Amino acid sequence: MRDGGGEKPDGAVVRDALGVGVAVGLSGFAFGVTSAGSGLTLLQTCALSLLVFTGASQFALVGALAAGGGPFTAAAGAFFLGVRNAFYGLRLSQLLALPRAVRPFAAQWVIDETTAVSLAQPGRRSARLGFVVTGLSLYVLWNLTTLLGALGAEAIGDTAAWGLDAAGPAVFLALLAPMLRSGTERMVAGLAVLLGLGLLPVLPAGVPVLVAALAAPVVLWARGRRRASRGDAGEGEL
Repeated sequence: MRDGGGEKPDGAVVRDALGVGVAVGLSGFAFGVTSAGSGLTLLQTCALSLLVFTGASQFALVGALAAGGGPFTAAAGAFFLGVRNAFYGLRLSQLLALPRAVRPFAAQWVIDETTAVSLAQPGRRSARLGFVVTGLSLYVLWNLTTLLGALGAEAIGDTAAWGLDAAGPAVFLALLAPMLRSGTERMVAGLAVLLGLGLLPVLPAGVPVLVAALAAPVVLWARGRRRASRGDAGEGEL
């Protein structure tokens, strides 16, 4: 990543970032409704969005509580699912190169959507702008819609009928798909999907996502073995 040339126009970055922030932020309605339906109070629901601010972990927590799970089990699942944000942070710390004083505050916004938008930019300046606009718009809208969803849980009814719970994953997949350019990247993505979906019924919430991360080293190992075998075959012919 180099500063200077090759930067995307600010208007295009802001447009893309706001599109992600608004689309995913609407999912806060679904979380507010689900959280209220699982028995959490309005204050607890809003505190989760304000302090945790990672939708997958929040949904995992309230979903486990709604299914009758204990608080420690629910919290463990949410924790495992949120571990991926730490790996995002390692990559974004190099990409954004933010001042040390800003990093603790920026860490609150290190999530799927801000990472995807930042990595999609051609330069550091564009990446910083995309990160800030996505994080700010999503944080504000997510918390606002969480509040509205919790207040109007009875009026909204079944969130599955609205499809709000699918908005976040759909937007993230739309961002990710164009980045899968090589055959190796597509193989990693495909294996990760198979691992995640296949293990979902048998492992605790959050664990399938971590196991799916093994797709990358497995594919790279397999391709390395294939290249090595081809090399040995070529030497044998000589």
